[in-house]
Amino acid sequence: MKILRNAAAALLALVVSHGAVPSTAAAAGSEIKFPPQIWSFSGPFGTYDRAAAQRGFQVYAEVCAACHAMKHSSFRNLAGIGLSEKEIEALAAAVMIPTIGDDGQPTERPGIPADRFRSPFPNERAARAANNGAYPPDLSVMIKARPGGADQMYALLVGYTDPPAGVTVGEGMYYNKYFAGHQIAMASPLSDGRVTYADGTRASVEQMSRDVTTFLAYIAEPEMEQRKRMGVKVVLFLIFLTGLTYATKRKVWADVH
Repeated sequence: MKILRNAAAALLALVVSHGAVPSTAAAAGSEIKFPPQIWSFSGPFGTYDRAAAQRGFQVYAEVCAACHAMKHSSFRNLAGIGLSEKEIEALAAAVMIPTIGDDGQPTERPGIPADRFRSPFPNERAARAANNGAYPPDLSVMIKARPGGADQMYALLVGYTDPPAGVTVGEGMYYNKYFAGHQIAMASPLSDGRVTYADGTRASVEQMSRDVTTFLAYIAEPEMEQRKRMGVKVVLFLIFLTGLTYATKRKVWADVH
């Protein structure tokens, strides 16, 4: 009995401690409030802003792609933000993809739309060596991977600022008011005018942050609009079916009473 009591006590302690961990983590995460944003893709009828997504792709290609990969996305996914087939083919062909030649030796070939975006580094060690030990995360599903979603991504990009008085930032670190712990190894990637938009939009930090966030939201869920349309159709069908079922029931049981 003593052994059973000890085992029960140990099990209870384990359950309590595991239950406390998420609560603590949630409490720690809730200390940082991300400014709520209005996104075109939010809500049951939301859609992606194609112009913003195209500008966001330009920000990714000219700024983010130097460090961050999108290994789960292919060039052909860019059709969903309004790029033409020829534009996608040209973008893919500008990238050399490692392959094996007919002679069995390693070689390279121009990319095709079906190819995935290439990583800027051959492996994780090379990525860390080029970034002071920090590993730039893959951005393919970053919007879905973060609890704050698009709001958190936008806040992170605009959150770089000078540290408050009395706060010391570690060597090789930068202060970001929306990052957990407020110290991040990535320097601010954006600055006003960092890119020149083809449509003439002013490339402020806020604008580029919104645009690249919109693009990454699309990359994380390229099927979102189709899923939402299907959901609306299903709901409408169920409403119709409910009405038809009710009418049929009334008709069948009309003579019972």
